[in-house]
Amino acid sequence: MHRGPAPPVHPGEILQEEFLVPLGLSPYAVAKACDVPRTRIERLVRGETPVTADTALRLGRYFATGPEFWMNLQSLHDIAVAAAAAPGIARIAPRAA
Repeated sequence: MHRGPAPPVHPGEILQEEFLVPLGLSPYAVAKACDVPRTRIERLVRGETPVTADTALRLGRYFATGPEFWMNLQSLHDIAVAAAAAPGIARIAPRAA
């Protein structure tokens, strides 16, 4: 049975599965190290809030990934969500050169 495309991966899932779990970190520990409220990282990990530029700067510094890594994850997620919500985009004809 075909179930359709997989849902887009939220940056919080990447944070949880690729950083927190392997490094044995809690959202509280990351929040404290990044000087943000604990709830910001908790909500991010739960997929309830997006990565903001400020959060990207802080996570990029803390994990030495650069802020672009986090902003790109958020952009990819946002585009996938928008594309799923607007199937009519495929009917738009590209402008001829």
